Amino acid sequence: MTTNSPIKQETSVATKLRNFLIVIVAIALSVALFLGLRTETNSGSLANLAAASTPLEVAMSNSKPSVIEFYADWCTVCQKMAPYITKLEQQYADKVNFVMLNVDNSKWLPEMLKYRVDGIPHFVFLNKTGENVAQAIGDQPQTVMDSNLEALVTGSSLPYAQASGKVSQFSAPATPTSQDDPRSHGSQVVN
Repeated sequence: MTTNSPIKQETSVATKLRNFLIVIVAIALSVALFLGLRTETNSGSLANLAAASTPLEVAMSNSKPSVIEFYADWCTVCQKMAPYITKLEQQYADKVNFVMLNVDNSKWLPEMLKYRVDGIPHFVFLNKTGENVAQAIGDQPQTVMDSNLEALVTGSSLPYAQASGKVSQFSAPATPTSQDDPRSHGSQVVN
């Protein structure tokens, strides 16, 4: 005959309660971690910047200064800068147009040639009349971008007018590729 002593029953209940609490805390931490990572990765991505970008035609006609960023999705420097460019865009949204032009889209070839884009990210700072007042190429510290944007808003000369940093190499084609067939994705057929 076995009898369960009250001490043994209390220990079993305490153990079950402790294990249940551990499982609940683990689930809560997992959910918090998942949501935290999801929010962090989405907030400063190139895709989000491009989606929120002011169209070039609007930027050239709305009498606000503009920053054009030539970028590519594969550009590691562009990806690295995306979170603080997002913060700057939020900070200056009512004062400056932020235009994102993907160098992999041949539609922007005339602009790539006009601004001599040979490395990305490539930033072009335009005053409120659309005149090119400065350029910066490559990885720019947030303080440099912030100082340039402040000067752009006030109409002052930009303190870092020709800044250069680490770039991802890019070579614009001399002429646009023919894309008669939308499925060609820029490839050319050789006879």
